Amino acid sequence: MARRLDVTGADGIRLAAWDYTVEGAAREGTAPEARTPARPPAVSIARQPAAPEDRARPAGAPAPPPPGDARSAAPVLLLHGLMGHAAHWAPAARLLAAGGHRTLALDQRGHGASEKPPAGPFTREAYVADAAAVIERLGLAPVTLVGHSMGALTAWQLAAERPDLVRALVICDMRASALGAASQRAWQDWFRSWPAPFPTLEAVHRWFGADDAWVETPNPARGAFFAEVMAERPGGWHPVFDPEQMLTSRETWVHDAHWDSLAQVRCPTLVVRGLDGELGRAEAQEMVRVLPHGAYAEIPDAGHLLHYTHPEAWAEAVDPFLAGVLTT
Repeated sequence: MARRLDVTGADGIRLAAWDYTVEGAAREGTAPEARTPARPPAVSIARQPAAPEDRARPAGAPAPPPPGDARSAAPVLLLHGLMGHAAHWAPAARLLAAGGHRTLALDQRGHGASEKPPAGPFTREAYVADAAAVIERLGLAPVTLVGHSMGALTAWQLAAERPDLVRALVICDMRASALGAASQRAWQDWFRSWPAPFPTLEAVHRWFGADDAWVETPNPARGAFFAEVMAERPGGWHPVFDPEQMLTSRETWVHDAHWDSLAQVRCPTLVVRGLDGELGRAEAQEMVRVLPHGAYAEIPDAGHLLHYTHPEAWAEAVDPFLAGVLTT
């Protein structure tokens, strides 16, 4: 089990972080045949640092660092996306921890086990300040920040504002371009379409995996993803987050482009996308071009939830990048 760490955010908000380091290290000795079958390896281009040539390992599993390796206990902080929670990173976090990184994941404000203040704030500034506070109060600086979707935006905005706190950055399937008012309205309509409360957890799996009008083809992994952020209360199963708070959080970034802050990131940065994700290849490669020290990787058979659905392939993309930046 991951170890819970209670920490105070920037404005006194109570946040929950989860340390996967001990759990991941314990799994290091797991027999290769007991692991999840490896997915096809990611394709990486655009100035990505190469992994050391002698890093033999079971398919999909990062090798433990040799004695004296600079990666030993190197801290990594994982930031989930909108509506997510820290445990969505669990399989990927265990792989990073088994590779020798001190690996933590944060439930951001309004999410997971962290506080959900009725009045917020749920601004970009609040999310970024929380991440900075967690890094400083847990003594993680300089940290490698890994963010998915909205969490990736938080990560690169922090890296731009506080380069002293961030050693390297991984951006997972987050666009730098503006999505606009029509996108926000679509999300409002989507939340209103939820048949919540759901009568059973199976109903959650079924609706988000197949019955949701946003789903073009049935996707059991999507159902599982949302089932993890539901809790049983009187009347049925409800999201652990407040949908209105999620819309408020999204409102603060969806109308603007974020190329300027991306260009201010000075640390080594890997942009990772799923082939069927929300970040298109052309935009991802433009993000790499804009970044002063950018690199690119994609996971061929993954979508937006790439770290959740394909943790082995995700680790194969990310671990060589981390090995390169932490040993140079």
